[in-house]
Amino acid sequence: MEPEPIVRLRLYSRWQNSAGERVRIALNLKSLAYAYVPVGSLAPGDYARLNPQGLLPALAVEGRIIAQSTAILEYLEETHPTPPLLPRDPVLRAQARAFGQVIAADLHPINNNRVRRYLTTRLGAAEAEVAAWYRHWMDLALQALEASLAARAEPWPFCFGDVPGWADLHLVPQLANARRFNCDLVPYPRLTAVEARCVPLGAFQRASPAAQPDFPG
Repeated sequence: MEPEPIVRLRLYSRWQNSAGERVRIALNLKSLAYAYVPVGSLAPGDYARLNPQGLLPALAVEGRIIAQSTAILEYLEETHPTPPLLPRDPVLRAQARAFGQVIAADLHPINNNRVRRYLTTRLGAAEAEVAAWYRHWMDLALQALEASLAARAEPWPFCFGDVPGWADLHLVPQLANARRFNCDLVPYPRLTAVEARCVPLGAFQRASPAAQPDFPG
């Protein structure tokens, strides 16, 4: 009997977690094998012992834990540079990183589940007020991202090149979040055009929430 292959990478996440989806897309774009571990399948307290902050996702590399999606993406890009997620041109690389940071650093932290729960349970905000909060910050971020694509040197089919990469894997999950909260995406034709090119691709399909084993169906 042949020994079972060693799984070097384990991704701890859940089906509806846009930060985890970013990492899944990156792993798929780089054709890296990994084991997906739904955190709901773990015993109480197990995930907190792996990642004391308790946020998703976390990547185990031969048992060593990397938390925070941006740190995970940087690790993957540094250790598996081909195919690259970032453009070769230094300015475009910085612009792609900045695009991703608008989502990962500016928007996501103030619109995620724990912030919305705090607004309702601790500050007494009504659901309509929380939805208005969400859409306000989403619109500000999407306006900036749409403008950044309008200012590109070339009208590439993807955010910053002829193939999807760093910026695109941040964009697609975030637009899905926007739709969940009934945000109007009509003012953002460049963003939605890039999304439409990404979504049919295998790397994005396999990373989608509905393709995960813990998707409720």
